[in-house]
Amino acid sequence: MNDAHQSPVRTEDAFDVERVHTWLTQHVDGLEGPSPDVVQFTGGASNLTYLLRYPHLDTELILRRPPAGMKAGSAHDMAREYHVQEALGPAFPLVPTVRALCQDSDVIGADFYVMDKVPGLILRGRLPRGMTLAPDGARALSEAFVDTLTDLHQVDPAAAGLADLGKGDGYVRRQVEGWTRRYTQARTWNTPSFRRVTAWLADHQPDDVATCVIHNDWRLDNLVLDEADLHVTGVLDWEMATLGDPLMDLGSALAYWVQADDDRVAQAIRRQPSHLPGMLTRAEIVERYCDRMGLPADNWPFYEAFGLFRLAVIAQQIYYRYHHKQTRNPAFRHLWLAVNYLDHRCRSVIRRSTGNRQDG
Repeated sequence: MNDAHQSPVRTEDAFDVERVHTWLTQHVDGLEGPSPDVVQFTGGASNLTYLLRYPHLDTELILRRPPAGMKAGSAHDMAREYHVQEALGPAFPLVPTVRALCQDSDVIGADFYVMDKVPGLILRGRLPRGMTLAPDGARALSEAFVDTLTDLHQVDPAAAGLADLGKGDGYVRRQVEGWTRRYTQARTWNTPSFRRVTAWLADHQPDDVATCVIHNDWRLDNLVLDEADLHVTGVLDWEMATLGDPLMDLGSALAYWVQADDDRVAQAIRRQPSHLPGMLTRAEIVERYCDRMGLPADNWPFYEAFGLFRLAVIAQQIYYRYHHKQTRNPAFRHLWLAVNYLDHRCRSVIRRSTGNRQDG
């Protein structure tokens, strides 16, 4: 994880380090001695992530905990996130090794868990200073982005002990209904209704194409890369993993994929270097994914519009916390503008889809 995206712990996100250290020494072998140095990772916008550094042991651990304020449904469930990684690790070795789960609210006032730090590089909106990526390297990285997702989607849930992770058939319907409800609950006065978008999604939803383990937050900045050749060494942030439709997972992933010819607003809110020369376009990723998985792409506009709408809801839920002063993180101040932009993007997908059907 990039040192550039670490900072001192924000006051609102602080916890009692000594108390955590005492608990950890009782549940993780080899941590006796002084308490760790703690810094906070600044890249995430949902669950909070901290680095616990034990200099005298040459050991670094990651602590994950929920934020204060509004919680959406089953989100921020530390026990679930912990157990998903614990079960999935043997079948998908890119999952970090989890070490201990704390459900004693007396320690920090919320559940948390600790896992091993995955060494390597995480790419965010801009390449790290001094780093260059040639077009052939960018292409290989974007191919690894989609190929690693197909590897996850080909894991047998039952063999991994995750057969009960989801709710069965009807995933697409539940997602459309659930995210529509979440947006309504989190809407603020300065964001659009999304009524046209949600009505279109409800009217055009396809049946589930399959049921598999899905990550539900697949982004370049959730992949840890080897610093030498940029192959994937780890996948982070399993908060929303479940059993569901793989094309819904791909649609959600590509909502973040800003390509070189996207407009200036998309470039301004880009969080990963997917615009670099050589990177696959969204259309090329869909084609490669569907070829590898043997799935049709006939209804892709639905998955594209859903992914953009879902991203808008996530942004709105985070902005809701800022709007109602449940967090003072300045990074969230202008998210309402992104929500308005994503409404525009959804409507554009719908217009293109309607035009294509009429032309055909």
